[in-house]
Amino acid sequence: MPSSFYITTAIDYANGSPHLGHAYEKVLADVIARHARMSGRQTYFLTGLDEHGQKVQQTAQKRAIEPQVLVDEIAAVFQSMLGNLNISNDDYIRTTEVRHKIVVQDFLQRLFDQGLIYKGQKSDWYSTRQEQFLTDKDRAPDGSWPEIYGEVTQTTEENYYFKLAQFQEWLIGHISSHPDFITPRFRRNQVLEFLKEPMNDLCISRPKSRLTWGIELPFDKDFVTYVWFDALTNYYSAVAAKGLWPADVHVIGKDILSPPHAVYWPCMLKALNIELPRQLLVHGWWTVNNQKASKSAGNATDTLGFATSHGADAFRFYLCREMVVGQDADFSALTFENRYKADLGNNLGNLVNRLLNMVGRSYAGVIPAAHADEDLEKALRSLWVDTAKKYAADLAEFQISHALESVWVFISAMNAYIEARAPWKLAKSTDPLDRARLDSCLAHVAEGLRLVATVLTPVMPVTCDKLLMNIGRPVAITLAGQLDWSSVCTGSTVAAECILFPKIEPPPAQVPA
Repeated sequence: MPSSFYITTAIDYANGSPHLGHAYEKVLADVIARHARMSGRQTYFLTGLDEHGQKVQQTAQKRAIEPQVLVDEIAAVFQSMLGNLNISNDDYIRTTEVRHKIVVQDFLQRLFDQGLIYKGQKSDWYSTRQEQFLTDKDRAPDGSWPEIYGEVTQTTEENYYFKLAQFQEWLIGHISSHPDFITPRFRRNQVLEFLKEPMNDLCISRPKSRLTWGIELPFDKDFVTYVWFDALTNYYSAVAAKGLWPADVHVIGKDILSPPHAVYWPCMLKALNIELPRQLLVHGWWTVNNQKASKSAGNATDTLGFATSHGADAFRFYLCREMVVGQDADFSALTFENRYKADLGNNLGNLVNRLLNMVGRSYAGVIPAAHADEDLEKALRSLWVDTAKKYAADLAEFQISHALESVWVFISAMNAYIEARAPWKLAKSTDPLDRARLDSCLAHVAEGLRLVATVLTPVMPVTCDKLLMNIGRPVAITLAGQLDWSSVCTGSTVAAECILFPKIEPPPAQVPA
């Protein structure tokens, strides 16, 4: 396994508030980054903000403020979300930064010098919402423009174009010969289907007569660069001086896979003779109560409140457990509460307190050594071996939901093991064999919880640190040598109690005035 690991998310667009999709993408990337660090890889995690473009300029004009003032405000809001969700990003790139502008202009000049950028006049359909020119193949089957494009108007304009079309056959070959370049695989097939149609050259500029809020073309002061050419370059510009390129994983949503990340970006890099990112990890969309999440409905932003009311770790767990990477998922208050109470509170939280209570009463708070090894203990240890293997395999495929599912099977098995052993009965027995069974029961539950907390640390870092400290173990920093069943918990002193997931009282009913 390579010693370094560079992971990015899509940079958010500075024209609105953070919502559920933003939060999920950051949490997903954060879990992957934390797991990579615990696996011993030198990890660099980048996210950021896309700050140029017509929508930003128009919003600033409506508010009678400078665009830079607007994006500074929005950057603060998005960075606050990262803090609220305990995201461990190493860098935050803003496309108004000098370090970014220098690289964008260098890319543009190099492509222009190679004759890969030319000036031309075209009459095309234009979507202000997506800030891109469209063709008839972008229409819906009935000839209408899909809602995602908003208002579409016909525009005749002189602009600069990147010779994208000449890279089409190369791109098809690259995607075909690198089956892991786009994951899940069915997303790769969708891109190849898209590439069956001839590509047009890419418009990479906007005239300053229409748009001034952008990075100026180095070879023509009357134009700024198109927002996608600007935005995509962030993945490289953030690490250009650090020697970390290529990215190992770009985490993106399915809506910006093709053409931006699967077509524009690799062709730009190929033209510049720069190595491509190793993988595009494509996640699905969230609905809220089976309805499309949208800013106008308010349901996309309201969901972030659960991170405050129930804690960031519970929110992170829910997002990772509920969405299978690559598929769509639905967020609802009911399913969130059910997972919080059942999976977190009852299954894991109560298990911890049962252990602390029994060790406190029977062993003065010190975890005993295992002195009996019968079928129940052997079955639990065997299940952990299988769980650890599945966890590793699922994380290698970035399938966090599947990994969590298998861990919770093991947690449920520990609860069943306690019920079968009935330590509260063993503690009353004078039979030496029963005392040995009690020793082993508590030793096995303590070790099982240590292992569970170790593998869950990337998902719920604060909770798992607290769990480990309350069973007398150090926080989990590495996975190396920590996933094998052991007796390291023996002799550790536990806390009297540990409330990992407190009961959340529903808000009081509103009394009519």
